[in-house]
Amino acid sequence: MKVIHTDRAPAALGPYSQAYISNGFLFTSGQIGADPATGKAGATLAEQAEQVMKNLSALLEAAGTDFTRVVKTTCFLADMGDFAEFNEIYARYFTGKPARSCVAIKTLPKELLVEVELIAEV
Repeated sequence: MKVIHTDRAPAALGPYSQAYISNGFLFTSGQIGADPATGKAGATLAEQAEQVMKNLSALLEAAGTDFTRVVKTTCFLADMGDFAEFNEIYARYFTGKPARSCVAIKTLPKELLVEVELIAEV
């Protein structure tokens, strides 16, 4: 196993890694919509979702892969009413249409609106 870390994605908020490569696959921790330079997140779902995708892109790049090699995502929304808006942003990045789960949860870390984790081939 190999730990993947980049300063272009937010540091872990707890005792976990940003991502791992194991057996030819990248497994990321959930990425939130916080800017890694400032630690701040946008106020809207659209701003946070765009930042989530930038954070995931940074991890994919650090692992030597990209969005076209993603096989599975798990998406967490604070409000399922944001589902359509989230899908519009998501679809611009995940053009290969990987397998996906998308659920609404009661609360995300730092009261954020969206979090996404993924598994990709390396």
